[in-house]
Amino acid sequence: MSCWETIADYGLRSIGYGERLLPREGFTLCQQFTLIGSGLLWNIYFGVLALASGFMLATAVAMGKASRNPVVRKISDWFIFIFRGSPLFIQFFFAYFLFLSLKQVSPFFDMFTSAWLGALIVLFLNTAAYSGEIFYGALQSIPKGDIEAADAYGLTGWSRFKRITWPTMLRLAWPAYTNEAIFLFHSTTLVFFSGFPAWQQRGDALYYANYFADKTFNPFVPYPILAGYFILLTLVIIGLFGIMNRRLNRHLPENRRSKIKPRMNLIR
Repeated sequence: MSCWETIADYGLRSIGYGERLLPREGFTLCQQFTLIGSGLLWNIYFGVLALASGFMLATAVAMGKASRNPVVRKISDWFIFIFRGSPLFIQFFFAYFLFLSLKQVSPFFDMFTSAWLGALIVLFLNTAAYSGEIFYGALQSIPKGDIEAADAYGLTGWSRFKRITWPTMLRLAWPAYTNEAIFLFHSTTLVFFSGFPAWQQRGDALYYANYFADKTFNPFVPYPILAGYFILLTLVIIGLFGIMNRRLNRHLPENRRSKIKPRMNLIR
């Protein structure tokens, strides 16, 4: 089988198109590149949707933590504390068994035991907690002069939030938020190693890398391939977020524009 035939057969296997059975012997480099790359589609799916939905909740959580209402502030504090204080792997584990228990009550919850929805909800809540803390820190760092200028122009309530508070918060938080986005995509590799099963061996990039490592007893081929894919994905994220960062800072002099500096998180 040529490499092009392998790509045609396995390129979209992780989402249900192509060969149903995984190769059992004679594993080629092309098969490993193709299947691990196919699994990366799941990582991108989880990362993009969790980041997009978590962004909105993170903004609400940050505003809630900065609220003068003690009830709203406590709810936001506890939400952040729970999802930042517990390991993501454990969150996946407990969420799966919670959805499994609810499934016994109502068939409606059956879809929540599937990774495409159940694991996505966990990632959504987790990144919202981390991003909410980042946004809250940015809210606290907004220069008082900006708020006073808004007051002088008669901007209050929603108008002030939309024109002054929110854009300034994003500008200050964006470099740290970029690092959160990178780490979120890396965290998606935990999905199929938690409680959520891979249906018909349709897993993510790490799932296929682990499959080849187990079958060949040689982890020094599939895992570097996996790392290479995630390095490329990280470069794409940095590029896209860098474009947004330049737009958020376009009104500032060059020497005052914040730079994106990716930092490695050793623990989640």
